[in-house]
Amino acid sequence: MLSVSGLLLVTGCSGGGGSGGGKATGGPSRTATADAGGTATPAPAAAPTALDFTPDPARAPKTRADAVRLAEKVAGGPELWGAGYVLAAPDSDPGFWPVLDDDCVWQREPVPDDVLASITRYSELPAADGKGPVKVAVTVTVHKDVDAADWEQASTLEEALRCPDQVLRAGERITGLQSLGMPFGKNGNQYAEDSLFEAGQYQSDTLGGPFAYTWTQGRVGQVTVAATGRGSKGHEYVELSLAVAETQSSMLLRLENELEVEK
Repeated sequence: MLSVSGLLLVTGCSGGGGSGGGKATGGPSRTATADAGGTATPAPAAAPTALDFTPDPARAPKTRADAVRLAEKVAGGPELWGAGYVLAAPDSDPGFWPVLDDDCVWQREPVPDDVLASITRYSELPAADGKGPVKVAVTVTVHKDVDAADWEQASTLEEALRCPDQVLRAGERITGLQSLGMPFGKNGNQYAEDSLFEAGQYQSDTLGGPFAYTWTQGRVGQVTVAATGRGSKGHEYVELSLAVAETQSSMLLRLENELEVEK
């Protein structure tokens, strides 16, 4: 199994450049300096200190209906995951969200008062050519304000420490979870105001295992955007982590386009 740091070397190349339309990373500096031989070489560009995103308060969702419309627009389905992916189930009820209980088992519970809506969309790459299926999902959660979204990020980071082994549902579990928090500018995060990353192993009573498991969640404004993938026979960590990073990247771009000041 690759470590979290090893997977970040892979996802950082994809997620950082694509998310937010690449606005946060900026282009190379045009300022040139001369080396010892007199040849002009470009000076390194200064690293950005904040996400290039200016929210428009008038576009921020304030009601559940507004939040549901936003979440449905942002949530990625097969069109983001790639060729061969199909919808695997209807979207979840926006009035419920995933909660890890005291026994490290995932449940769906009513959203708290500080959450307007939360939608999970499920897709799948069916088994083919001797390879097993890849199960993927995205979750878009719209909070009432930025502080509530920040609190979700902080509490989620602690879950992998509390429960390195988790039950997803009957017959499916993840083990050996490692987690990493990535504020903007740290560990390659130039695509969200705050980001989380987890990696572990997925095991299934029907598919076997262990197989690749990866999950990432980013926050922009009052909204968190997560993407996760569970592999199977014939699918490696690198393949899965790239798909997860690229899908989240595209969703973050959608989110910024919906919330930012029009230019």
